[in-house]
Amino acid sequence: MKIRIKYAKTGVLRYIGHLDVMRYYQKAIRRAELDVAYSQGYSPHQLITFAAPLGLGVTSEGEYFDAEMNSVSSSEDMVNRLNAQMADGMKVIDIVALREGAKTAMAVVAGSDYLISFREGYVEPSLFLSNVKAFYEQEKIEVMKVTKTRETLMDIKPFIYAMDIRDSQIYMLLSTGSVDNIKPELVMEAMCRYLDIPYERMAFMVHRLETYMRNDSGELVSLLEAGDPIK
Repeated sequence: MKIRIKYAKTGVLRYIGHLDVMRYYQKAIRRAELDVAYSQGYSPHQLITFAAPLGLGVTSEGEYFDAEMNSVSSSEDMVNRLNAQMADGMKVIDIVALREGAKTAMAVVAGSDYLISFREGYVEPSLFLSNVKAFYEQEKIEVMKVTKTRETLMDIKPFIYAMDIRDSQIYMLLSTGSVDNIKPELVMEAMCRYLDIPYERMAFMVHRLETYMRNDSGELVSLLEAGDPIK
């Protein structure tokens, strides 16, 4: 059976990288004595795959990974057993059994939404909040996207699905995935350029709310929608 696990990463654990998160959950699964499946061969490893990796310093309440299991108990029992192994800042939220034919979390990720808040002493929040509408309504939002091999001028406006203000924070829903992966830092850098002020990464705190896939109707829905609770 394949299961999908949703978890939150907050507090000081925002500063551990993706590879460390993978190792963290491998150890937690062993300590929780979950019956996870292993690969065959000289160097067996747990059959787990993570969805879109979270950037260093970013908190989230919408992270996912899939695991292949030899046997399972109920969703509630497995959540409790894993959370008994968690450090402050890491929490398992839910577990579902994936339906037959469901693709991996990594393969289906299509979007993520975020809240951007402001660190005191770096920028004036009102300058950003008062310009969100005008910035988002531009016909084009061009940025220089840098990869390992080249720099490309790219219009990211089609990949910003929504952008507005929520409780004195900037909300944005962005394309996420292996093809069109837009990071919130890239959007904030473009907004700084629009406002003609220097971009300072430490001025902004990024929190991911949820990670989405597309359902059969093309709508963005939670990755949990691909499975069912285990009774």
